[in-house]
Amino acid sequence: MKLSRKSLVLGVLVALGAVGASATSAAASDNGRQARPVGAVYTLSNAPAGNAVIAFDRLADGSLVQQGSYPTGGIGTGGNLGSQGALFLDGDELFAVNAASNSISAFRVRDHGLELEATVPSNGTRPISITAHDHTLYVLNAGGAGNIAGFDISHHGLQPIPNSTQPLGAGSAAPAQVSFSPDGRSLVVTEKASSTIDIYPVGRHGVAGAPVVHPSAGGTPFGFDFDRRGDLLISNASGSASSYSLDHRNGLEVVSAAVPTGQAAPCWLIAAPNGRFAYTANGGSGTITGFSVGRDGSLTLLAADGVSANLGAGSHPLDETVSSDGQILYNLTDGLHLITAMRIASDGSLTIVGTTTGLPVGTAGIVAS
Repeated sequence: MKLSRKSLVLGVLVALGAVGASATSAAASDNGRQARPVGAVYTLSNAPAGNAVIAFDRLADGSLVQQGSYPTGGIGTGGNLGSQGALFLDGDELFAVNAASNSISAFRVRDHGLELEATVPSNGTRPISITAHDHTLYVLNAGGAGNIAGFDISHHGLQPIPNSTQPLGAGSAAPAQVSFSPDGRSLVVTEKASSTIDIYPVGRHGVAGAPVVHPSAGGTPFGFDFDRRGDLLISNASGSASSYSLDHRNGLEVVSAAVPTGQAAPCWLIAAPNGRFAYTANGGSGTITGFSVGRDGSLTLLAADGVSANLGAGSHPLDETVSSDGQILYNLTDGLHLITAMRIASDGSLTIVGTTTGLPVGTAGIVAS
């Protein structure tokens, strides 16, 4: 079994040249054959010589085995995008940004891997975040004055939606993420430099209207997610996390203002599928902070010191994702060029169960099925 695993890893490294995969836990069944995947994890190389989605098979114990590397037809920046959501997975469709070539790419998820369907202009400059809902896609372009732009997802690829391109809100600056609300009626954009939150109504045919600008309860709002009841949970890079209720008129009501993490630069946030927990990745501290999420969307630290997991000095954790079964939290650990897998216990606590090494410098975004 040991020889078989070494041969597999060597074959992946020879074939793909750049990314290696390793895990601390076993990845074989009792009869010695490779365990069957239960899902997948995807990240974006963001390489200036040619952007690509790096795909991994996800095994039941949380370990990852590299599946392949799939060119997007665009190019990346080779550096941190300062955003959350460079990739978006919607069923059997995967979408990616190409920040240095001002384009976005659509892939079909197949049993054998990814199939590139389209690469189209992002209708702006420096696309950094992407989202989709019910055959409608929006991209956040951070270059210049910044904007959002809409596309129809069809069998013919991505088609621009007429009159869907909208500027950032008045006074807004340095956007970080765009995402649909769970009901698809609104788009939310966080603005780091202005500490504001833009909310765009989405009307018929997926056309976004002018944004409503709200002040953030915490400084430097960055990554965000929604809980199962539709409450908006946001990490604030200044050192906290906040939660809000979002109404049908695109208004925001603060639920938890600025709950301190006790950690530096909590820039990325993901909610667990069960809606009970949320986690910030703290780039300045090399840690993960866990929160319990109340039925009203309120946030409470899981650990008094704000440390649910310590990834180590210089780890600089970025984007996060949770497996579809809610059991494993994956973090793109940028400083060490690896993916860290953490098991989520019933009380929300985290245990590191493995790492996947050898990611390219500048890798951005991560999603899981």
